[in-house]
Amino acid sequence: MPNKLSACTSILIGKKASIDGSIMIGRNEDAKAAWPKHMVVHPHGAVPRKFISKETKLELELPDDSARYSATPEWTDKYGLFEEDGINEYNVAMSATESAYSNSLVLGADPLVKNGLNEEAMVTVVLPFIKTAREGVLRLGNLIAKYGTGETNGVLFADDNEAWYFESGAGHYWVAQRIPDDCYAVVANQLAIQEIDFNDPDNFMFHPGIQEFVEKNHLNPDPTTFNFRKIFGTADRSDAIYSEPRVWIGHQMFSPRQASAETPESTELPFLMKPDRLLSVIDAQNYLSNHYEGTEFDPLTSSPNAHKYRPISLAKTQESHILQTGRKGPDIHWLAMGVANESTYVPFFNGITKLPAAYGRGKLPAQLNSAYWIFKHASVLVDSHLHDFLPLLRDVQKERNAAAQKLIRETDTKAAALQGDALTNYLNEQSDKFANDTLTAYRNLAMELITKMTDYYELNFKTDENL
Repeated sequence: MPNKLSACTSILIGKKASIDGSIMIGRNEDAKAAWPKHMVVHPHGAVPRKFISKETKLELELPDDSARYSATPEWTDKYGLFEEDGINEYNVAMSATESAYSNSLVLGADPLVKNGLNEEAMVTVVLPFIKTAREGVLRLGNLIAKYGTGETNGVLFADDNEAWYFESGAGHYWVAQRIPDDCYAVVANQLAIQEIDFNDPDNFMFHPGIQEFVEKNHLNPDPTTFNFRKIFGTADRSDAIYSEPRVWIGHQMFSPRQASAETPESTELPFLMKPDRLLSVIDAQNYLSNHYEGTEFDPLTSSPNAHKYRPISLAKTQESHILQTGRKGPDIHWLAMGVANESTYVPFFNGITKLPAAYGRGKLPAQLNSAYWIFKHASVLVDSHLHDFLPLLRDVQKERNAAAQKLIRETDTKAAALQGDALTNYLNEQSDKFANDTLTAYRNLAMELITKMTDYYELNFKTDENL
């Protein structure tokens, strides 16, 4: 089983911070370089009443009625489902989780719970049973308060009106903050939420006993405030190398005027930022695909600092997603299989009931009828001669990104005049065609790369074609 901890990078964008008024939550799921994922759309009522965790053995009785929802499970359920991300029929989006760490003082007072609710089960037991992002926060928070959790995690929620970021800070205690409409947040394996306003229920939710818990156990280093990150989180050398640079680069991308004085290893980077300009889904994709391009920390350069910091996009990304809600047209589950920087985000419209067959496949060893492996195949071929082949990949990505925007404009226009089965069928067709066309483009790219690679053998010599 892959170790899910110490992985992932997240982004949340409010509706007044986006170029089209939509809300976006996105995350890279990082664990292992070869650990296949697939996509599913669970129909309404598909979730069984009784849930038993494969990982922790936690048993839960679930509500009678479960909503339709999309998800990206593991190739095997041996260690749990790890459904990770999706949008349900009520246009509520959820992404779980952003792994983080709690400090020893906190864990001494409220230890992690071995048989509690962990990442592997969160989407499955929450997303099908909520109709708003706030309901998602409360359901997850109540479950963790009751059953505990064995991990420190951040969880992203959104609906057509607002986005929320949820964090567990110990075995049972949690907080959540609404992302202001005109702000964004980037998170990288640290507890991120800072000052909690307990008198502002519009923007904060929390375990009802968290203040008493902190006071009773003498956990707050500055009792004049309640800074969740400083009370529950860590701030050590590993944070400075592993986590903070990924937040720093996000601020440099989207708020360079405000963030000009920030450094990659700063321990005081803010959780919420206003962008210097309105952000698009392409901006969100570029953040999740980032590896410090244009800086001395880019691992694809020969800079002495090229491998100093952990990049956002890396070989161990299983999938990357952006869940876009509050759109004028159907909400979108964007999915890039494999390494985000070397893949393409494919739009799946919320409301679809079926998926291309290749997206339902993915196992070990590699199989080239699987979407995950089709993207991975092209990726490893590009990496074999990166500087020669990367331009060819970028050409495919550019064409597919432009085609995706054209598809969305077309779909939004036509979908507005449809309803019922006619709408469902149309969204199925649009999602299916683009996804399959993208897979064909990557298959063709792989064949072109293999053809070019035939001239890269070590057993080679400059020969005269006439002899």
